Amino acid sequence: MQIGMIGLGRMGANMSERLVKGGQRVVGYDRSPEAVQQVVAKGAEGASSLKALVDLLPPPRAIWIMVPAGAPVDETIAALTPMLSAGDILIDGGNSNYKDTMRRGEKLKAAGFEFVDVGTSGGIWGLAEGYSMMVGGAEAAVATLRPVFETLAPARDQGWGRVGPSGAGHFTKMIHNGIEYGMMQSYAEGFAVLKKKEAMALDLHQVAEIWRHGSVVRSWLLDLIARALAADPSL
Repeated sequence: MQIGMIGLGRMGANMSERLVKGGQRVVGYDRSPEAVQQVVAKGAEGASSLKALVDLLPPPRAIWIMVPAGAPVDETIAALTPMLSAGDILIDGGNSNYKDTMRRGEKLKAAGFEFVDVGTSGGIWGLAEGYSMMVGGAEAAVATLRPVFETLAPARDQGWGRVGPSGAGHFTKMIHNGIEYGMMQSYAEGFAVLKKKEAMALDLHQVAEIWRHGSVVRSWLLDLIARALAADPSL
């Protein structure tokens, strides 16, 4: 499949590289020429402007927007739409407010475009491990993008799925983030209590390693904590 990627920061660049490795054609654009050159070095094609990106993709186009939430998303959409053709699909893979996503989806639908929201989790490890993607949008548009999701996911049929209509992907990701932050806070408080019990001289890295195997609190976040404690026991 052919796809444009707008926003080549750490996430956008890594996703572009994973797509290229998976056999997809990627055309990348970023306001930073250096960022564009970095993805070109990984096998993507570079565009010097939004118009150049649109011109390099045959309709119906699929264009993934990976820019900060809020005004940057609206500005990017506003700049793109005059250049697009009916039936083109825009994808927002950032952490947009789901209410903004619903508003954008309705406006783009009325103009003849499709809008798909993808709550994306995986961070800097997504390039190697794959991404978890919570997808919102029309069933037909999501089906068109299936090769992209299958390539980005940890496995073709795992780690992604259409969760509902426009806005559902970002709503689900919002709840995901709330759970994540709650888990991080719980770990932080727990390890702080362990550290404060100075009379027992607990080895926090050892405790983390014990909990990583068989415990009901094991998780990827705990894996990262154990790695951090191995590098700096006092964290």
